[in-house]
Amino acid sequence: MPRSPAAAPRQRIVNRMLSFAVFEENAPAFVGSAGQGWPLRHAHVFGADDVPLQAEVRYADGVIRCEKRGPESAGLSLQYPVDPIESLGGAGGVLTVQTCLLPERERPYLLSLELARHRLMLILNKLEDWALFDLPAGDPGMQLFEKARRAFTDALVAHATDAKRNGNANPYCAKTDHLARRALSLAVLASETLTLYQARNQFGRRMSGELAAAAAKIATPANALTDHEAAESRNALIGSVGVILPTPPQVGAVVGPELYSPALCKAVSLTCDFVTMPMRWVEMEPTEGKYLFAKTDKWIEWAVRTARVPVIGGPIVDFRRGCVPEWLYIWEHDYETLRELVYEHVKNIVTRYRRTIGTWTVCSGLPVNANFTFTFEQIMDLTRLVVMVVRKLQPSAKVQVQIDHPWGEYYSYSPRAVHPVMYAETIGQAGINPDLFALRIEMGQPEPGRSTRDLMAFSALLDRYATLDRPISVAAVCAPASLPEGTPLSPIHLTDPGYWRRPWSPEAQAAWMTQVFGIAASKPFVHSICWDELYELPSAPGAEAESHHHGLIDADGLPRPALWRLGEIRAAIRGKNSPLTLPEAVQPGSLA
Repeated sequence: MPRSPAAAPRQRIVNRMLSFAVFEENAPAFVGSAGQGWPLRHAHVFGADDVPLQAEVRYADGVIRCEKRGPESAGLSLQYPVDPIESLGGAGGVLTVQTCLLPERERPYLLSLELARHRLMLILNKLEDWALFDLPAGDPGMQLFEKARRAFTDALVAHATDAKRNGNANPYCAKTDHLARRALSLAVLASETLTLYQARNQFGRRMSGELAAAAAKIATPANALTDHEAAESRNALIGSVGVILPTPPQVGAVVGPELYSPALCKAVSLTCDFVTMPMRWVEMEPTEGKYLFAKTDKWIEWAVRTARVPVIGGPIVDFRRGCVPEWLYIWEHDYETLRELVYEHVKNIVTRYRRTIGTWTVCSGLPVNANFTFTFEQIMDLTRLVVMVVRKLQPSAKVQVQIDHPWGEYYSYSPRAVHPVMYAETIGQAGINPDLFALRIEMGQPEPGRSTRDLMAFSALLDRYATLDRPISVAAVCAPASLPEGTPLSPIHLTDPGYWRRPWSPEAQAAWMTQVFGIAASKPFVHSICWDELYELPSAPGAEAESHHHGLIDADGLPRPALWRLGEIRAAIRGKNSPLTLPEAVQPGSLA
């Protein structure tokens, strides 16, 4: 039997407390969770506009308690098992989902009920954003939505009956939780079905030029006082946000410079419209003043002269742990000297490659502020500096600023951080004006902020950044091909990233790639989509194994199904067909 949410003494629930009842026998069977009660993973509290709030989230006696610092309404985002509905096509998985904004109250909310409520609300909001309210009742997505709505209503009725019968002593029962969990499963399945429908429909409109033509014909409303109001009016009519690009999306992969072989070159030729060449400072200048260009030169020379594919360089500046050389830490508390070193580094890199690289990712991860510590003014100053240097040295180049954690979960536990949307908005307001915003979207990784989310959440994220009215580059997107492994800093029982539909495998990775690339390619504001990364490095003897496993070619040099699927996606887009029309089975090729 589940523990009663009322088991905790009432006096422990204080002001600024949000609490949720859960049923322990329904807890996900995560690795390492045995005997630990209901596992809290990737849990954080958020406020208006889904901005994370600093709060303490803990579990005890059948209740998740969220202690906030303010009295405002808030919601809870966390990893939760979404049960598959096998008779309706499956879906499900272990996903990060969220509740609506909820006011404080003494009695706990039922977590499963609030998760289902938010998903139904999200569907209605996206139907409005996508101008899909005219879908017939017989549409598969709408039928699933109706099933989810009915299941949610049944859960509400069951809860009301229990509350009337038992009062506040035990307001929830297992039946209510079961009905709410079914409503959530149906709602997630409905949301993904509608997301894929919208992606297939919008891809055709994008590739035919219909979206651009429709937007051009819409006159600015006479009562629109600002450009933002005019854009909102246009978006409501065409069912899309952001800019509308006249060219089809390009697909590519991140190619690390460590390995170079004919097989890897062939893999790029068969699958990529472009390549991204990472330029980690620690690899480019491991010793102060001594640059190592040879490996990067070899790949760029092949891409430009032999393959004749464009190259995106960078991020040039990335202060994440493992990306900066050890000698730079000497200056981490001397901002003026550090700024001068950043200037010289960007100048040296761009000067060397400005004849071969047409697009630069100038910086990444600055607002996370997790390794080097900067003030908000210093973060913006560094962003302005690196953009300015590239503009000065290579005026014809495209410049993009990369958002490393676009959901911004780090903002809930780092008081020094800047929320990614606020960072991007401030860039525009400050007149820095990059050509694109680049998003790094890693899922299924055993790290904070890299957990697995569903397809509608992915689509909604892209739409959120499209409101910045700049083209979006999905600069690094990936999911693993096998179950993740823990690390000493990120034990798997604390950071298990979950999975989409079924546990991660090479086949699950390829299926996920198909859906995600299909959704991104349908967005008229998406300029390019890049898989991170082409290959995995073999582990050195005695070293810890790489835990991400998201390469298109594994550490033994064997291609995974996702490699061939990337080539099929490129061919589909070139043929003006949505990647979502591809068959589930991948046709393997050869790198021999």
